[in-house]
Amino acid sequence: MKAVVLAGGKGTRLRPYTTIFPKPLMPLGEKPVLDIVIRQLKAAGVTEVTLAVGHLASLIQAYFGDGSQYGIKIGYSLEEKPLGTAGPIRLVKGLDDRFLVMNGDILTSLDYGELVRHHVAHGAACTVATYRRDVKIDLGVVEFGDDFLLSDYIEKPTYHYRVSMGIYVFEPWVLKHIPENERLDLPDLMLKLHRGGEKIVCYPHEGYWLDIGRPDDYEKAAADFEALEAKLLPGS
Repeated sequence: MKAVVLAGGKGTRLRPYTTIFPKPLMPLGEKPVLDIVIRQLKAAGVTEVTLAVGHLASLIQAYFGDGSQYGIKIGYSLEEKPLGTAGPIRLVKGLDDRFLVMNGDILTSLDYGELVRHHVAHGAACTVATYRRDVKIDLGVVEFGDDFLLSDYIEKPTYHYRVSMGIYVFEPWVLKHIPENERLDLPDLMLKLHRGGEKIVCYPHEGYWLDIGRPDDYEKAAADFEALEAKLLPGS
């Protein structure tokens, strides 16, 4: 199975680290986060990975090379101009069978094999991996209607949402919905597929997941990885 890893973003929320360093090379322990991702994909049976690169692409290419050190084939698709999160997928050659797409800055215990089996069992065009995120509001939430009369007052509530993990399984015909060399983000692609009648299913992941997007997320990921390395990194 093939996988496309999106590794071309500028990582603006992690500045100043990412000014001279691509976010997928941010270290967790002794390894970059993208190194961990590739090892996980290899352990799940992925045989070929295409890294969709852009910002500081040469540093990523220099580190990962052709993938021989991992026992997996690694290729590169260069994004000449910003194409969002879905646009770069259209540039990748050879996606003629079911494939994975994911962000290159994710730390997770997701079982990729189980995700794919879920996708196949539901006959989906696309499967979105999801995670339950609890959002605590540290204020009293006041609710009222058009008449300005109080209807509810909730002190410091916690709301629960299912969020995208930034990991997807696609069937190859989905590519026809991505315009060539035009900017398109994955949420927009999901809505476009939905409106077009394609079957999109969700996969609820109940394990560990963290999107390393902000400095506090990175600090948490570094601490978590030290404690969870044996679980998150195959063969550690």
